[in-house]
Amino acid sequence: MTVPELTEEERAIVEVVADFVDREVRPVVRDLEHANTYPERLIERMKELGVFGLAVPEPYGEVAVSKRCYVLVTEELARGWMSLAGAFGGHTVVSHLIGVFGTEEQKRRYLPRMATGELRATMALTEPSGGSDLQAITTTARRDGDHYVVNGAKIWITNARRAGLIALLCKTDPEATPRHRGISILLVEPGPGLTVSRDLPKLGYKGVESCELAFDDHRAPLDAVLGGVEGSGFAQMMRGLEVGRIQVAARALGVGRAALEDSLRYAQEREAFGRPIWQHQSIGNYLADMATRLRAAQLLTLDAADRLDGGERCDLEAGMAKLYASEAAMRIALDAVRIHGAAGYSTEFDVERYFRDAPLMIVGEGTNEIQRNVIVKQLIDRHRLH
Repeated sequence: MTVPELTEEERAIVEVVADFVDREVRPVVRDLEHANTYPERLIERMKELGVFGLAVPEPYGEVAVSKRCYVLVTEELARGWMSLAGAFGGHTVVSHLIGVFGTEEQKRRYLPRMATGELRATMALTEPSGGSDLQAITTTARRDGDHYVVNGAKIWITNARRAGLIALLCKTDPEATPRHRGISILLVEPGPGLTVSRDLPKLGYKGVESCELAFDDHRAPLDAVLGGVEGSGFAQMMRGLEVGRIQVAARALGVGRAALEDSLRYAQEREAFGRPIWQHQSIGNYLADMATRLRAAQLLTLDAADRLDGGERCDLEAGMAKLYASEAAMRIALDAVRIHGAAGYSTEFDVERYFRDAPLMIVGEGTNEIQRNVIVKQLIDRHRLH
C-alpha cells in the first residue's frame, strides 16, 4: 500500500492546531481541568479554526481532510487536553456516518451546520444495562403514524447537553432474527420526551460532560432513519466505529506524546547524584521504552487511517491501533509519573492528568477486551482454512 503524504493545506491545518494548543490551550488547561469547567472559549476557537468540519465532505463543508490529517489533528488536540479531542470526536464520527450513509436531504439538512460547529453532534450507543454487546440494546423506536416513538436510556454520552443532533442506536424491530437486522440509527434532535438526566462523575476527561439520556415517548419523524432504510444501523455503526477507534487511538497518541515530552524535559532539568536523571540507566530505559511504544502506536494508527482513506476494510487495523495505542498511553503515563517522582503525583504538574485521562481510551469505543475479540475474528476470517 502506498502511504499518502499530507497535502500542503493539510500540513497547514495541523500546524495551526498545534499552534492553538501551545498558545491557547496549554496555558489554561490545568485550571480548567481541575475546576471541571466547560471550555467554552476553546470550543469557540475550534469552531473558528474549522476543526469541527474536518470530517464533513464537500460540497457540504469547505475542508474535508484525509484520515491521516484527522489523526494528526486529534493527536495535537489531545496533546493539549484530551477533553478537547473528545469534544469533537463523536461529532466527526456522526459527520462520517451522514456523509457515507445519509440521504441527500439528511446531508443538506445537517452537514453544512456541522461543518461550522453551529450544530454539534454526538453518538448514543451504550446503555445502563450493558456496554459492548450492542446487539442487546433495549432502546426501541416504534412506528406510530408518521413518527417513531422512542423509549429507553443511554449512558456515557459525551457532549449530550450541548449536542443538537444525536445518532441514536435503537431497535426498530425488536423481534428481528438475527438481532442486528432490527437495529437502526435515528438522527434525533432534542425535544419533548428526551431528557439529559445527569452528568456522570469521572476520574479524568474533565470539562466536557458525559451524561445519561432518558427517552420517554420521544417522537422522531420517520425520515430520521439514517439512510432512509430500517435495519441497517448495526452495519452502519460498525463502519462508523472504524473512524471512532482510529480517533480514540489518536487521542491516546496525544496523551502519550504529552507525557513523553514532559518527561524528556524534566529528565534533563532534574538532577540527582550530581547529574541529570536521564543519565541514570533506569530513567534512560523508561524514556527509551516510552518513545518506542509511542512510535509503534503512531505507525499502527496512521496505517489504519491510510487504509480507511484508500477504501479498504480496516476493522482489524483500527482495532489493533486502538488496542495498542491505548495500552501504550497508559504505560507511558505511568512511567511519566515514575520519572517525575513526587512531582508526578502533584496537581501542580500535568503528569497526573495524563495518568487520569489515559484509562478512558482503554475502555472507550469498545473495551480492549472486545478489541481483542474483534481482532482475532478478523484474523480468522482473513486466514480461513476452508
